[in-house]
Amino acid sequence: MKTFEELGVSEPLLKAVEDMGFEQPMPVQEKVIPHLLNNDTDIVALAQTGTGKTAAFGLPVLQRINPELHQPQALILSPTRELCLQIAGDLADFSKYMPDVEVLPVYGGSSIESQIRALKKGVQIIVATPGRLIDLINRGVAKLDDVHTVILDEADEMLNMGFLDSINDILDHVPADRKMLMFSATMPKEISKIAQRYMNNPTEIVVGTRNEGASTVKHVYYMVHARDKMLALKRICDNTPNIYAIVFCRTRKETQEIADNLISEGYNADALHGDLSQQQRDLTMKKFRDRVITILVATDVAARGLDVDDLTHVINYGLPEDTAVYTHRSGRTGRAGKAGVSVAIIHQREKGRMREIERIIGKKFERKDVPTPEHIIEKQLYYLADRLERVEVNEQEMEKYTTGVVKKLGWLSAEDLIKRVLSLEFNRLLNYYKDAPTIDFIDEKPTKKDKEFHKPADEKEKDRRTAEKGMERIYINLGKSDGFYAGNLIDMLNHLVKGSRVDVGRIDLMPGYSLFDVRKKDASRVVTGLTGAEFVGKRVYCEVAQEDKDYNRASARKSREAASGDADAEGFRRRKSKNVKRRR
Repeated sequence: MKTFEELGVSEPLLKAVEDMGFEQPMPVQEKVIPHLLNNDTDIVALAQTGTGKTAAFGLPVLQRINPELHQPQALILSPTRELCLQIAGDLADFSKYMPDVEVLPVYGGSSIESQIRALKKGVQIIVATPGRLIDLINRGVAKLDDVHTVILDEADEMLNMGFLDSINDILDHVPADRKMLMFSATMPKEISKIAQRYMNNPTEIVVGTRNEGASTVKHVYYMVHARDKMLALKRICDNTPNIYAIVFCRTRKETQEIADNLISEGYNADALHGDLSQQQRDLTMKKFRDRVITILVATDVAARGLDVDDLTHVINYGLPEDTAVYTHRSGRTGRAGKAGVSVAIIHQREKGRMREIERIIGKKFERKDVPTPEHIIEKQLYYLADRLERVEVNEQEMEKYTTGVVKKLGWLSAEDLIKRVLSLEFNRLLNYYKDAPTIDFIDEKPTKKDKEFHKPADEKEKDRRTAEKGMERIYINLGKSDGFYAGNLIDMLNHLVKGSRVDVGRIDLMPGYSLFDVRKKDASRVVTGLTGAEFVGKRVYCEVAQEDKDYNRASARKSREAASGDADAEGFRRRKSKNVKRRR
C-alpha cells in the first residue's frame, strides 16, 4: 500500500494529515488522489459513506488552489447543511498549514449577510447546499468564473431531495473546461444523465461493487409479529450496553412515538425529523455527537447527510421500499474499516423485500433470535463488572473519603457489597423483565404453512375468530367489498380512538367484514371509538369477536337486510309519490 507522500500529496497537507493521525491512504483515496492531481478527465466515483471520500477529493483540491487568487476556485455541493459543515470542517483541518486558503460553508438556516461579507472578502473554496448557493448567485455575490473544480458529494442523495434543477442551474454558471467529480453510493439513471450532459468522458472509479453495502457491515434480522417490534427494539438495545445507534423509521409520527417510548423507559434517546426546527435539529445532533444521547431515532429525510463516526448499529424499524435507501442507511456504520451491524426488525410480510435487498447488495442477512431477558441481564452484569475492573482509582484523593464509608459498610461481606452495587444499577432491568412476555417468532417452516393452507374451511374460520396470546379479537363490519384495507383501519384507529397509540396485531380482511387483534387493555376503547363512525357513507359497527359466532353468515345477513331495507325505502318513496300525484 502506498503512502500519502507517494500519492503526490504536498508537504503542508502531509503535515496536517499526520497531525490528524492518518497513516495509510484508504482505497478510495489511493484511487482518486493521483487521478485528480495528474489527469484532466472527470471522475464518477461509486463509494459508500465513511470510506474516506472527503480526504480523497479534499487533499488534491487544496493542493490545486492558488492562494494568491482570492476568488472561488473549487465548488463542493452537498445535500444537507450537516454534511456541508462536516466537509468544510475537514477541509479547514487539512489546510491547517495553508494560512492563505479560505474555505466557506454556504447553507440555508444561517445568516446570508455574513456569507455575503465572506464572499466579498474573498474565499478560494465554497462548500454549499444547492438552494442557498442559487440565492447567492442570483444576488450576484457568488461569482464562479474562476472555478476549475466542481465536486458533487452524495449526488444520489441530492437527486432524491429534488435538487436536479438546482444542480443544472449551478453547473451552467461554472466554466465549461472545469474538472468535475461526482461521488455517489448508488448509480441511478439520473446520475448517468448528469455525467453525459456535464462531464467530459468521465472515468468511473468503483470502491467495492456497484450498489454494494460496506464490506465491514454485518447484516442481521429479527423476525417478530408487528405488534412486538417495539419490544424487540428495546431488547436489542439492552443487549448492547455500549450501543451507539441510529434507528430509522418511515414517518415523522412513528419516529417521535418510538423516541418518546424509549425516553420514558430510561434510554438515552431522542428524535430527529422534519417537524423539528433547525435549532432543535442542531441541538439534537450535538447531543448525539457528544454521546449525551446514544440512540437517535430518525427519518431518512432528516438523517440525510448525517456524518457520525463509530456507530455500532444502524437499526431498520422495518425495511424501506427502495434498496438504495437501505444501502445509505447501512453505510452509516462500519466506517473507516471498523466493524458495524445493520439490523432489520421485520415481520413476515417484509421477508420478500429483504430477499430483494439481499439480491441487489450481494449479501445475506443472518437471522438472529431476539435476546432473552436472562441473556440481556447477564450481558449487562458482565459489562458493569468490566467497567468496575477497568476504572481508574485516584488513591490519594479517594483515601480522604473512603475511611468513613469503609467503616459504615465494613459489616458487609465482599459478596453482599457486590450484590448491592449491581442492584443499584440493575433494579430497572430486573423489574422490567420480571414478567416479560415471550416474543412469538413467526415460524418460517413451509410444513406449517402447508398444514395451515390445507385446513378445512370451518377450522380456518374458527382460527380467524381466535385472538393470539395477550390480544383481543375485534370484529368490524367493513371489508374488501367496501374498499376497506389495512391502511384504512390503521388510519381510523389513529384518528378515532382516544388515548395512546393502539398496537395492532393480526389483521384478516374478508369481503364483508374484517377481524383484527389489539391488546386486551385497548379493546374497550377501540370498540367505543370506532362504533358509530362512518366509512365512505357506511355506518361502522364494532364488537369484541365471539369465537362461536359465524361472521360470514352474519355479514351476509346484514347485507341482505341492508339491501331489503333499501328496497323497502325505495318502494315507500315511490308509493308516496303516486299518492301525491293522485291527490293533485
